[in-house]
Amino acid sequence: MLSHRIGIRAALTIILVCSSALCAQQAPPRDPLPTPPPEVTPARAGAFPAPAPAKDAALLGMGVQRTMTLLATSTPEHRNHVRVLFYGQSITEQEWSKQVAEDLRRRFPNADLEIENRAIGGFASQLLIRPAEHDLYPFYPDLLIFHVYGANQEYEQIIKSARSRTACEVLMQTDHVTKWPPAVIDEKQDKGMWWDDLMNHHLLPDIAKKYGCGLCDNRSAWLDYLKDNHLEPAALLKDGVHLNAHGNYLMAQLVSRYLVYRPELAAKEPSDLAHVYAPGKEANWKDGVLEIEFEGNRVDVLPAPGARPGVKASVLIDGKSPATFGGAYRITRPQPGPWSPLFLSRVDHAAALQIEDWTLNLKNVSPDGKKWDFDLTGSKTGPDGSGSSDKPFTSTSGRVKIEPAAWFRGFNPPLPNGYEIKWQVLPMFVETYETPKDADVSRENATTVVQGIVNTKHTLRLTAADPTALPAIAAVRTYKPPVKAE
Repeated sequence: MLSHRIGIRAALTIILVCSSALCAQQAPPRDPLPTPPPEVTPARAGAFPAPAPAKDAALLGMGVQRTMTLLATSTPEHRNHVRVLFYGQSITEQEWSKQVAEDLRRRFPNADLEIENRAIGGFASQLLIRPAEHDLYPFYPDLLIFHVYGANQEYEQIIKSARSRTACEVLMQTDHVTKWPPAVIDEKQDKGMWWDDLMNHHLLPDIAKKYGCGLCDNRSAWLDYLKDNHLEPAALLKDGVHLNAHGNYLMAQLVSRYLVYRPELAAKEPSDLAHVYAPGKEANWKDGVLEIEFEGNRVDVLPAPGARPGVKASVLIDGKSPATFGGAYRITRPQPGPWSPLFLSRVDHAAALQIEDWTLNLKNVSPDGKKWDFDLTGSKTGPDGSGSSDKPFTSTSGRVKIEPAAWFRGFNPPLPNGYEIKWQVLPMFVETYETPKDADVSRENATTVVQGIVNTKHTLRLTAADPTALPAIAAVRTYKPPVKAE
């Protein structure tokens, strides 16, 4: 077993399992602050030396060509909607991610870009895997840009879940350089550099290959940049780990240059992440009904440009309302969020969900703030049981499950009795499709009629409310995650 300590002002002990060839080792502590302080970024043009061209340009763009094609083929008349999610911990929270977002908007001004950063400072993979349930999979990005430290097993599970629960492409990143690696890494004398080498040169490339992800090799390019410009690693850092303005510039440059449109590569990459059913071909109305057989876990309906607004059609999946599919609901990230006095990082359920708001109230908080009881209430369910922080909890209705490991205390600030935690259960479906009102005809104006169902074969059935007034549909687009869930 390999124990990996990730310092978050208070050390957390993690268990890692590596390949059978590895013996028991102690990996190094890392001490990133939960949230780096804001920084003033200088004018970037000419402020820092540009990195040399990529040594292996043939690798750029691999694994992200569906996204890049959508961006590159957007026009003023047809602006493809593209979702991009940055996810990870405090390194991903930094300024470089904003620079990459700005660069995408500059290079692809016709694309309808929706970009979010939901990274959580201090949450290594073994912590991030819990809120990812609320942050990542329901957002269902077209492109996930991902970097996190921590346990390789949980890292892989996040990637596997992203590829089995969404049709997103993933751009993984290797770590930047915080100190010069020795010419020969001695596992016993320098466990930290040994672990870094193992993770960046073996485990991450293996995960990327296994799940068909892009891999931005920041680490190798970072070393080359330092040598080319006669810089020490600390010159790009502000506290030994986090990036200063120079480091943010370099990180943004390395990630942005990976995000390149390559038609010759796109032709070779899997093309079935999303399938478009067009009218006159697969999507035809007959007697007021449009029926499509598809494979996947999400369906979008795109109205025709200039479609008469407010025209309705009921939605059925496999002959049932989409509301009856358990996976078609999402649970929002509980609030208060990370690094509050108490963060509930994950909420699960054992019974069918319904659209409602939930409130959890603390009571009997111990003097040291390390144990508490709570009462749970749903806006529709009503009072739904009581529990304790040190025991697994399943509510009376089964609509809420909480594991003890889901509680996160951070810096252990005062925790008062009466402290409230709230979240919502929201739909990822509509039971009635309606052509949108006041729609910008240059945008797709897609409506997700269902998301989160099992990734298998299904039948979509739209039935017009008035058979003489059919919703004008440009296309039906379905999404199929490339990895089958176990």
